Amino acid sequence: MLTVHHLSNSRSQKIIWLLEELQVPYELKVYMRDSKTLAAPPEMKALHPMGKSPLISENGETISETGAIIDYILRHHADGKLQPPTESVAFDRFIEWMHYAEGSAMLPILMTIFCKYTATESAALNAMLESHSNKHLSYIEDALAGADYLVSNTFSAADIHVSFVADTAAQYMSLATYPNINAWTKRLRERDGYKRAEQKGGYFGPAAPK
Repeated sequence: MLTVHHLSNSRSQKIIWLLEELQVPYELKVYMRDSKTLAAPPEMKALHPMGKSPLISENGETISETGAIIDYILRHHADGKLQPPTESVAFDRFIEWMHYAEGSAMLPILMTIFCKYTATESAALNAMLESHSNKHLSYIEDALAGADYLVSNTFSAADIHVSFVADTAAQYMSLATYPNINAWTKRLRERDGYKRAEQKGGYFGPAAPK
């Protein structure tokens, strides 16, 4: 059986969500962050040299990197679900979003987080990061204009993957000027698969749930 090694309050939450949407059986092992450093526990280092989440294990193999894990699950467990047909133009757009989520989009947002936790005081750096973050959020906002979802107006793994860009950004900056993103993330949180994932893996988002 597929095993998900889930670090609390991390992007591995989206792996749980994907599996819940697909209704694929899996074993969930939860690891807690250090309360002071927020680092992953040593047990994760024993699973993979990087010691980071997400990780999945199946058939004696351990796979890391969020995008690679999602790709693995879609190829081995999805039976064509949550992605367009591979021969379609929509699939090319889907693949673009899948690489974008962990490529271009997350860098300025993660740098903002690092600056926050290291108390980096640089007005120029902070302004640059805010500009780049807003550029990416505007890109997602425009893609959702007149659409409920990113690819062919149909819910897919791209929505799961990219929505964590917005959820992470919302923890450190205001998304008040992005109504399409806010409506989209609200729509996604209303899905049964999302709710089941939250019950099993915990909350990931801009504020503590009420």
